[in-house]
Amino acid sequence: MTARATFNRMEESTKEDWGLIVPEAMKMARSLPDRVIAHLQLLDGDYGGFPIDRYSHSLQTATLALKDGRDEEYVVCALLHDIGDTLGSFNHPDIAAAILKPFVSEANLWMVQNHGIFQGYNFFHHIGLNRDMRDMFNGHEHYERTAEFIALYDNPAFDPQGEIFPISTFEPMLRRLMATPKNSVYKAAIDKELATT
Repeated sequence: MTARATFNRMEESTKEDWGLIVPEAMKMARSLPDRVIAHLQLLDGDYGGFPIDRYSHSLQTATLALKDGRDEEYVVCALLHDIGDTLGSFNHPDIAAAILKPFVSEANLWMVQNHGIFQGYNFFHHIGLNRDMRDMFNGHEHYERTAEFIALYDNPAFDPQGEIFPISTFEPMLRRLMATPKNSVYKAAIDKELATT
């Protein structure tokens, strides 16, 4: 049996307790890519009325970005942009952004977090919403980047005849991206722990 901390409240914890907890947390962190891929695969077979299932859409979006020469971080953002569909039925971009936040640039994070409103330009008018809702972000430094993501990768990735690379194409990129967080309040502790393992 693995040793465990004995406190009942965080304020009662000791350095020794955290000496037990941190290595376990790092094991969990190292398996994050496995859990992300498994969660992404929950979208397989989930059509939701769309021409292709959500998993294929995610792969197709990433395929288009990769074929266009985008860097790995951008391609992984394209792959995971709709991963929140299963848990965030009304705010899926927020879920994707939360998963990616420790690992990506501010520009890519903003793009993922706001892609739903930008994609709305293509369909909001069909469901009684303002298709120009994205215009509330006019002048934002990442507006054009996000509009381009929709136009080049997200919007055209509902094509049943379109090319779709398998998850094995993207898995190494995802693993490299999630190997070390760039943006985390815990970054110093994580870097220290990674250096000793």
